[in-house]
Amino acid sequence: MTTLFNLLDKIKAKPGLYIGTASITHLRMFILGYCFARSEMGITNTEAESDFYKNFQPWLQNRLSIRTVNAWDKIILLTCIDEKAAFDYFFQLHDEFLQRDQSQDNDPILSESSSQKAEKVA
Repeated sequence: MTTLFNLLDKIKAKPGLYIGTASITHLRMFILGYCFARSEMGITNTEAESDFYKNFQPWLQNRLSIRTVNAWDKIILLTCIDEKAAFDYFFQLHDEFLQRDQSQDNDPILSESSSQKAEKVA
């Protein structure tokens, strides 16, 4: 069975075949549809897919030092000249995300406020 990451490799190689054009917005919509279809079919995500769905956005916000309510595609698009550049940048960021040190996934701001709350309670 194809995983999200196998599919992303195919999309990277031939975006027109899967999403029409090399567009970060089209890519995110495709990923959302893929996730929804698998859910409707009762197919469980792999551990790596669940990690991506849960942690990519917070990791990206920390990586780019951007705090926003926008989705990851819009965050990437903020840093690029156009949809194609953002599409290409996504794959660079995705590779970094997969290679990251997961022990650094905690947001230092959130961790600091959590430890301060714990001290106040104690």
